[in-house]
Amino acid sequence: MAKLLKGAEVAAATDAATSELAAALRARGVVPTLAVLRVGERADDLSYERGAAKRCAAVGIELRREVLPADVSQEGLMSALEKLNADPSVHGILVFSPLPRHLDEKAVRAALLPEKDVDGITDGSLAGVFTGSNRGFCPCTAEAAAEILDFYGIDCTGKRAAVVGRSLVVGKPAAMLLLRRNATVTICHTKTRDMPSVIKNSDIVIAAAGCMGMLGSEHLSPGQTVVDVGINWDAEAGKLRGDVRFDEAEPIVEAITPVPGGVGSVTTSILARHTALAAERQSL
Repeated sequence: MAKLLKGAEVAAATDAATSELAAALRARGVVPTLAVLRVGERADDLSYERGAAKRCAAVGIELRREVLPADVSQEGLMSALEKLNADPSVHGILVFSPLPRHLDEKAVRAALLPEKDVDGITDGSLAGVFTGSNRGFCPCTAEAAAEILDFYGIDCTGKRAAVVGRSLVVGKPAAMLLLRRNATVTICHTKTRDMPSVIKNSDIVIAAAGCMGMLGSEHLSPGQTVVDVGINWDAEAGKLRGDVRFDEAEPIVEAITPVPGGVGSVTTSILARHTALAAERQSL
């Protein structure tokens, strides 16, 4: 039976450190502030926004909402973003995506200041991930996956790691974070040959394809640590499921994150930490 790498304990430890930093900043007259820029009323955006608001309130971070109608023009969106960029009282900006199809997300990513990009969507932030600099921040979900490994004392040094998925949101930055921890990393994707063999021979697996139940017993072997980033709604079962078929994985692997209750529960804690760190950097 695998050890469950639950996110609640990781989030609690992260929140404790963020609370200390936020309190220290407030004592200096700096109120760490996150601005949420949302277009429309998508249910998943609203759900994440509620979670972020609750987390920020718990650790001493202010949250502002800038809500635009779903039919907002590109000019209207860019104007709202520029105002937040220019506002010195706003330290972090979270832009919900995907945006409606008539809007240019690339233009938004290009305009957002990397130092306020607390969810790592800009080219400047991602460059920081690849170079190891402190310009910008890593995407929150990728960092949450790495944070879980660190919290549970899983040493990546010399280990073979497979990252399933090559998105800029999770897969590629997660691979960079594993490299930073001295793992030997393979990124698997739709063109990977004999993917089951590649994954099966890895010590650490990060499943981030966004495809429900993609990985099962044929991909797994004893001794592995599996971090399941997938959050997929199973309409038939009426519940969330990961990219890994948990019932097949749990009897085989050594450790695994549950879905829900794993990576997702750490993500808003990372977002709050990034906001506090952004406030600290901008106040120096």
